[in-house]
Amino acid sequence: MDELNEVSESGVPPVLAEPAPPIESRFLFVDVAALRAKQLRRGARPRIDEDEAPLPHKAERLAMEEVRRGLVYYDVPDPALRHGGA
Repeated sequence: MDELNEVSESGVPPVLAEPAPPIESRFLFVDVAALRAKQLRRGARPRIDEDEAPLPHKAERLAMEEVRRGLVYYDVPDPALRHGGA
C-alpha cells in the first residue's frame, strides 16, 4: 500500500489505470477504509475528483467512498506467511 502512495519526482502520485477489485468482505472493507482514513487525516490527497460531486467532510466517509469506487489499492497478506506456517 505504501508503494502506491509514494509521490513521483513530478510531485504527483502515480495513477493506476484499472480500479481495485471490489471488496466482498465487510471486515476487509472496514480495515482498508480505516487505513485510508488515517492517511487522509495525515494529509494525503483525496483520490476522488472534486468536480464530480462535493467531497464528504469527514476523512472516514471520504475513505469509504474511495474504497467503494475502487480507488484504494490494498494487499492481503498470506496467512501462512504471517504465522510462520509451512
